[in-house]
Amino acid sequence: MNQVCPIFRREFLGYFRAPVAYVFLIVFLVASVFLTFFVSKFYENNAATLMGYFNWQPWLFLFLIPAAGMRLWAEEKRAGTVELLFTLPITTLEAVLGKFLAAWAFLSLAVLMSFPLALTLGYLGNPDWGAVFTGYVGSILMAGAYLGVCSLTSALTKNQVISFVVSLLACLVLVFLGWNLFSDFTTAYLPAGLVELVANFGFKTHFDPFLKGVIELKDVAYFLSLTGFTLFLNVLALER
Repeated sequence: MNQVCPIFRREFLGYFRAPVAYVFLIVFLVASVFLTFFVSKFYENNAATLMGYFNWQPWLFLFLIPAAGMRLWAEEKRAGTVELLFTLPITTLEAVLGKFLAAWAFLSLAVLMSFPLALTLGYLGNPDWGAVFTGYVGSILMAGAYLGVCSLTSALTKNQVISFVVSLLACLVLVFLGWNLFSDFTTAYLPAGLVELVANFGFKTHFDPFLKGVIELKDVAYFLSLTGFTLFLNVLALER
């Protein structure tokens, strides 16, 4: 694992050498503010909570993380630099972890840069800071799971557009599985136990407890295991 840190530094700093990274951060923050204050009607609700902000995270991630993750391996394969990368004294696992951790750190930075929303909340009222903290923790863990899926699809193709579309569809399925409307609809056709089992594979099922200020081991394990499993498949896809 000696080469993970150099790859991490190269990839993470590389994000800020291109204007696309700054565009991504601006779009994410502007969209977050718009959805929190205008769509979720922050002032009209008269409640000191960031629930409106966090409730939109799965849907924001659905479009923005595939856009950020589609280039991870697809661009390397298109440009032919992936062969050069693996001529260096590094393992496939080290390359996958280095690139993934750099992208995850970049996405975590984007999430944490919304801290002025929390400061505004503290200025206007007396929020439950525990729920705010766990909401950020849940968002970062969920971003890692999204990114794991996107990294895998990027490793399977040379085309960034194909990677984006496949990632979006795969993550959309994982969002729908835990969505209450989906569960209510399928209950009419499937046994309740099966519906509950399927819902346990959804993002929202395991993200919602974080919004209530609760960090449960099963929810943390879900996001980390999904991330780890997709990275394992990522390594296999590159070594095939």
